[in-house]
Amino acid sequence: MENTQPIKIKIIIGSTRQGRFSEKPAVWIFEEAKKLKGVDVELLDLRDYPMPFFDDTISPLMAKGNYSNEIVKKWAEKINDADAFIIVTPEYNHGYPAVLKNALDVIYQEWNKKPVGFLSYGGAGGARVIEQLRQVAIELQMVPIRNSIHIPPDIFFSAIKDKGSTDPKEMFKPIRERAFGDPVERFFDELIWWAKILKEARQKNIISE
Repeated sequence: MENTQPIKIKIIIGSTRQGRFSEKPAVWIFEEAKKLKGVDVELLDLRDYPMPFFDDTISPLMAKGNYSNEIVKKWAEKINDADAFIIVTPEYNHGYPAVLKNALDVIYQEWNKKPVGFLSYGGAGGARVIEQLRQVAIELQMVPIRNSIHIPPDIFFSAIKDKGSTDPKEMFKPIRERAFGDPVERFFDELIWWAKILKEARQKNIISE
């Protein structure tokens, strides 16, 4: 019997700095995801989860879900509820923001056996940070998908100058109008395909530890 439960996608805003740009593409991709059938989408802001930088005596892998910090526990509950993730992140010096890496590191089993896609911007359209995060995701036993969403520098800098006067839907519309088809559609198709496959496998307990 086909699983009729919705696929739960959590979109994570990977920056907490003042005046961050990441809210714009995060809200845009959130609204685009809400249009998908059979999907329940939620936006997670790391500002709402001010977790300490990891300093526990027990590694998250060994903790097996028993985290000592209350905020980390709340974060773990949100991540555990997900079937798939979209991480929206800037590229800082060829890498990821420390606050995002910490949010990935403070828990472990809640990420396991779930797909993740990335939306990024910055140098080289955020390509370098995505390559690094794919390696982190694999170590967390996630499935990083092939397709990603890159915000080109012209749209990025135009959006910064815009200062919020343009609807994000219009601001990022050119990303969906590429010569070789819609990359956002391909991104969602792949993410949801993996989410369905892995959700069924988790429910049937057919994935090896």
